[in-house]
Amino acid sequence: MQARCVHGLAQDPDGAASTRAMTEQNTRLGIALMVATTFVFAMQDGISRHLATEYNVMMVVMIRYWFFAAFVIAVAARAPGGVAAAARTSQPWLQIFRGALLVVEINVMVVAFVYLGLVESHAVFACYPLLIAALSGPVLGEHVGWRRWAAIGVGFVGVLIILQPDDGVFSPYAVIPLVAALMFALYGLLTRYAARLDSAATSFFWTGTAGAVTATVIGVWFWEAMTGTDWLWMGALCVTGVLGHGLLIKTYEVAEASAVQPFAYLQLMFSAALGILVFGEVLRWNVAFGAALIVLAGVFTLLRTRRVTQAR
Repeated sequence: MQARCVHGLAQDPDGAASTRAMTEQNTRLGIALMVATTFVFAMQDGISRHLATEYNVMMVVMIRYWFFAAFVIAVAARAPGGVAAAARTSQPWLQIFRGALLVVEINVMVVAFVYLGLVESHAVFACYPLLIAALSGPVLGEHVGWRRWAAIGVGFVGVLIILQPDDGVFSPYAVIPLVAALMFALYGLLTRYAARLDSAATSFFWTGTAGAVTATVIGVWFWEAMTGTDWLWMGALCVTGVLGHGLLIKTYEVAEASAVQPFAYLQLMFSAALGILVFGEVLRWNVAFGAALIVLAGVFTLLRTRRVTQAR
């Protein structure tokens, strides 16, 4: 391959094609990494469900967060500027609140696993991207067009289908993953708000450290002795947490978030399969149909948001 030089700048006639090929290759790698990430997080949810049926949820989340915080600090220490640079923020209270909010959301979601199982919990929780889209207007001042509002409406019809009362009696447990989804959506919006002044590395650092402190303040009061076998499961929970976040970081390093984010819905499929095969859960028709509506609406919303962003 020969390159021409004009005004001291090397020009490659095949440069555009090479760039496109590299982008496509990175996108394929990013998709593969996102699929692996969702699988690992689904395994983490399954282990959480098992441990939370034997021990207090808040203790389980606390120990999980200790390892997560250690991972976050290790990542920060290896980055330029070290831990001091990662911790530097002009909005510490916002970052602390984000970290604490995520801890509470995880506790609520694990409780949902215990009472509803993985299948129904994830089917309802899958609406969180729609909640982010709906709240991005009043919280962040972003414009949401009629197409995305229509998709949001379709998604929430799916939620209502999933929450269909059994035998005419509405189960209050069905609200638990919906509350978790609302909290996670707020966490996502606050993360985007924090990104106006702080880097992703700083937000990640505060998510782990502030979250670990919050989890410890809550969970230390609910300590229970664990058996040797369950300590192995707890170790697996911590490893899957660190591995999942490591894969997620790598995913966003090689590909655009908007290109790989729709594949995050595979966690619903993996978790449902785990719930059915391992925990003996049942996939009811209304859950399957409602989840399909939510996923289709969510993917449309993500793709529409990407198109609007690229058009600016």
